[in-house]
Amino acid sequence: MDRRTFIGAFAGGLVIVRSVADAQPATKVYRIGLLSLLSAESAAAAVSRALNDGLRDLGYVEGRNIIFERRYADGKLERLPDLAAELVRLRVDVIVAATNPSVAAAKRATATIPIVMRDAGDPVGAGFIASLARPGGNITGVTVDANPEIYAKNLGLLTDIVPRLSRVGVLRQVGSGSGFAELAAAARKLNIALEVVDIRSLDDIDGAFVAMTSNKAGAVMFIGGALIFQRRQQIADWALKHRLPAIHLLKEYAQAGLLITNGPNLEDLSRRAAGYVAKILKGANPADLPVEQPAKFELVINLKTAKTLGLTIPQSLLLRADEVIQ
Repeated sequence: MDRRTFIGAFAGGLVIVRSVADAQPATKVYRIGLLSLLSAESAAAAVSRALNDGLRDLGYVEGRNIIFERRYADGKLERLPDLAAELVRLRVDVIVAATNPSVAAAKRATATIPIVMRDAGDPVGAGFIASLARPGGNITGVTVDANPEIYAKNLGLLTDIVPRLSRVGVLRQVGSGSGFAELAAAARKLNIALEVVDIRSLDDIDGAFVAMTSNKAGAVMFIGGALIFQRRQQIADWALKHRLPAIHLLKEYAQAGLLITNGPNLEDLSRRAAGYVAKILKGANPADLPVEQPAKFELVINLKTAKTLGLTIPQSLLLRADEVIQ
C-alpha cells in the first residue's frame, strides 16, 4: 500500500469510528427530587447516605446518571407546598418524600410524577395510598410503621425499667401517623394513665415537657415525625432536665441521649426506598409496587442516661439490646 492509499484508508477509518461514536446514545441523566421537612443540618447524615449508597449499588451514581434536587423546609410546614411545586416545575423524574408532611405536600403538587415514600406513617390512613398491596396512583415506597403493637411493647419496656409507673406522657406530632389506639389499649390493660400533648410546631415542644411534668408523668413516649426528629437532641436534653425516662422508636434518639429506643432502622428504610426509585426509573408503575413495612428493628439503650436518672436496667433487657451506649 502506497502512502496516498494508506492516508485515504486511515482517514476513512476515522470517519467510520466517528460515525459509530456519534451513533452511541448519550447516558440518560435522571433528576431525583428529595423533599424533607427537616433542615439540611438536622437530617441524619447516615440516613441520607443510605439512600445514595442504595442507588449506587443499583447503578445510579450522583453526577454520572442521576442528579439530586434537594429541598429542605427547615422545620417549617408552610414551606413544603412551595418546595414541592418547585420540584414539579423542574420536571424531576421521581420525588423521594421523607415523612408524612412531605408526602402530603408532594401529593398535592402532582398526580403524575412518581412519589416514593421513605418513612411515612400509616400511609393508608393518611390517604396517600389505597392499600399496602396495591397502592394505586403515583405513590409507593416504604412505611415506618411496624406492627402497631410496637407502641404497646414500648410501653411495656418502660414499666420494666421505671418502678411503680402509673402515668406516662405522650408527645405526639399532629398528622404524623401512629399506633395510638394500640398504645391506649395497652395502657388500659397496664392501668397506666396517658397524658397526651399534641405538637403542631417546634415551639410547642418545650411547653409539652412542662405540661407532662406538671401532671406528674413518670416517663414519656413519642409518636412523631420530622418535627420531633429535628429536635431530638433538645428533646433528649429536656427529658434529662425534667428527669423523665423516655422511649422512642428510632435509635437516633438514644444516640442523642434518650434513655431507650426500640423500632425500625431508618437507614434500612432509606436503602429500600432506593430500590423503588430504581424500579421506577426503569419503567415500573408506582401504582403496581406494593408498599413495604420495616424489616430491620433495633433495641438501643443509653446506659449513661439510665445512670444519670438513677435507673437500673434489667440484665435481661441489656442482653436483648442491639446496642448499649455507655
